[in-house]
Amino acid sequence: MRDTRESRLLLVLLIAIAFALITVDIRGGQESPVDGARQAAAAVFGPVENGVAAAVDPIGNAIGAVRDSGERHTRIAALEKENAELKAELGSDDRNRNRLRELDAMLKTAGAGQYGIKGAQVIAIGAAQGFSWTVTVDVGARDGIMRDMTVLNGSGLVGRVTTVGPSTSTVLLANDPDFTVGTRMEKSDELGFATGQGDRPLLVQLLNGKAKVKAGDRLVTFGSSGDKPFVPGVPVGEVVRVDPAGGGLTRNIYVRPYVGFTKLDIVGVVVQVPRSNPRDMVLPQKPKPAPTVTVTVTPPPPDGQQPADGQQPNENQQGRNQQAPQDQGDATP
Repeated sequence: MRDTRESRLLLVLLIAIAFALITVDIRGGQESPVDGARQAAAAVFGPVENGVAAAVDPIGNAIGAVRDSGERHTRIAALEKENAELKAELGSDDRNRNRLRELDAMLKTAGAGQYGIKGAQVIAIGAAQGFSWTVTVDVGARDGIMRDMTVLNGSGLVGRVTTVGPSTSTVLLANDPDFTVGTRMEKSDELGFATGQGDRPLLVQLLNGKAKVKAGDRLVTFGSSGDKPFVPGVPVGEVVRVDPAGGGLTRNIYVRPYVGFTKLDIVGVVVQVPRSNPRDMVLPQKPKPAPTVTVTVTPPPPDGQQPADGQQPNENQQGRNQQAPQDQGDATP
């Protein structure tokens, strides 16, 4: 249709009629005068709409399914995120409690040995610095950390500082094969050198080949000249095996370290040495053995034997004592 003045007037007229019919239909409600026309139109166009709907429904259903699936996926993702946050929150509480226990134990160890320490957290592990057993802690030169400082935790000796950066440091762990520390036996004062063996017990070579040592004996650090790299008195571990004395100048023993090197978190770098050697004061107290209960059973005296003073005769003895006068009476002529 050409865009003429008549066509525009016709369009305006049709729009006006449409608005009039809509108004009449709304005001008429169920008694609307156009209801018959609507029904006639439905009868004509209904089959066409059904056919179109039958053809379009699968596509619409697929779109709806995708949309619903997306909504369900979003909801599931939100629930999974919420669940993960709750688990993380609970896990964080457990971790915080565990870290508080570690910090408390470390402070007690430092207090017993009079060590001035700088608390740190292990932030990385691995062989990035060229060692087999190392960790990285979050303190460095800015915190007063220097090379060859002793590192400990609440259990005992962790290692020594080998590399220092501005804000981090590398610690060589005591179980590394390149790690060696002087040790002293509790009470006996036998000296030796402990060397790391990875996940196996420490190998300690005692300087006295005839030293008397047994499983369960404990060791501490002997200390270095100038207290670097090791301060004295830090618990090292407990003897688990002793090689037979072979008549040599030294004797090998094997020590289980107190520190669990695979689960380090809170550690302390000794930045101030003790005024005096704490010796065995930092070692934990040994548990007291449970008292042994002794039960004494006294057997009864054999028949015919007089009971001890203050004891009553048994029934057989009483019966014989009562029968004796009668027997004597029968024997009298």
